[in-house]
Amino acid sequence: MRNPIAEKARVIRPSGIRKFFDIVSEMDDVVSLGVGEPDFDTPWAVRDEGIYTLERGKTFYTSNAGLKELREEICKYLKRRFELEYDPIHETLVTVGGSEAIDLAFRAMLNPGDEVLIPEPCYVSYVPCAELADGVPVIINLKEENQFRLTKQELLDAITDKTKILVLPFPNNPTGAVMERKDLEEIAQVVREKDIFVVSDEIYAELTFTGENHVSIASLPGMKERTILISGFSKSHAMTGWRLGYCCGPAEIIHEMTKIHQFAIMCAPTNSQYAAVTALRDCDGEVAKMREAYNQRRRYLMHAFKEMGLPCFEPFGAFYVFPCIKEFGMTSEEFASRLLEEERVAVVPGDAFGACGEGYVRISYAYSLEALKRALDRLGDFVGRLRR
Repeated sequence: MRNPIAEKARVIRPSGIRKFFDIVSEMDDVVSLGVGEPDFDTPWAVRDEGIYTLERGKTFYTSNAGLKELREEICKYLKRRFELEYDPIHETLVTVGGSEAIDLAFRAMLNPGDEVLIPEPCYVSYVPCAELADGVPVIINLKEENQFRLTKQELLDAITDKTKILVLPFPNNPTGAVMERKDLEEIAQVVREKDIFVVSDEIYAELTFTGENHVSIASLPGMKERTILISGFSKSHAMTGWRLGYCCGPAEIIHEMTKIHQFAIMCAPTNSQYAAVTALRDCDGEVAKMREAYNQRRRYLMHAFKEMGLPCFEPFGAFYVFPCIKEFGMTSEEFASRLLEEERVAVVPGDAFGACGEGYVRISYAYSLEALKRALDRLGDFVGRLRR
């Protein structure tokens, strides 16, 4: 029989995050710090609106690009929070989570052989989505000594005459690294000079702990017209299961992305869209409370690592820490596997996020302080045994 599988699908590596999640689901008494999903319930006003729209029978298709009312609220929100101005009709698209927006951007923009610069460690979807769109991923290895930020020189060294897109994944999953305005200004200068485009994944924009507001590269001079901004509601509003994201960018690119979305998806879930209008209008207070809770957990973890002598650069974004485990002389997968087997604590090996993540593990603090304390006690025992 002829091989039914496309080669570009066959060679894609399964997610290292889901691998450990599946193992954990078969075990008892595990404290899982592996999944990047808020432990908070979706704000009640959002849930109430979802229920109300169901009761009112608002269950029909929306326009392909999403409810006009939601697109208008997205643009108002981006203006209010991040000083960004977009046209809700021509420059905004509602998607099935931020992940669909990544896929759409690559498929709409890449021709075979175009290179996509991907700073790693990073979210697991960029490389396979680029490959499925016939692009060529080019990895930029970020360094802890630079706080896992992308530097101007690293970008310059990676650019060739085939480079078309730079992925800018900040605040970063898995490291928690952020790019501040001064960092972005240097990157923007290179992007403009080299005439490339940016796919800026800002899904964690509301979760920054520097004391300053998140800055989008799209807000810098000359960058709006060459940036696709991707975000959503999963992390900021604890709406992972609602599967709702959005992207904003130049009308020409958004038009092509909408065409692909039209044929592949039709439209994002209708009830989720109505609920998201309420999330943007009425839930800034709930977002702020969740952000403060995450920051408290972040500080607790950093203190605990200091107490056990486990090196970890201080992250100021998302809800992850990325401690270094190189001293133990084992791979990150070996470390994570033994920690799970011996102490029933689940973390994600750093190499799940790219080869340069080797020697680290990702720990999510999207869990209660009680769960974090139990996990850190067990981790401390494990680390202590390894050092004896």
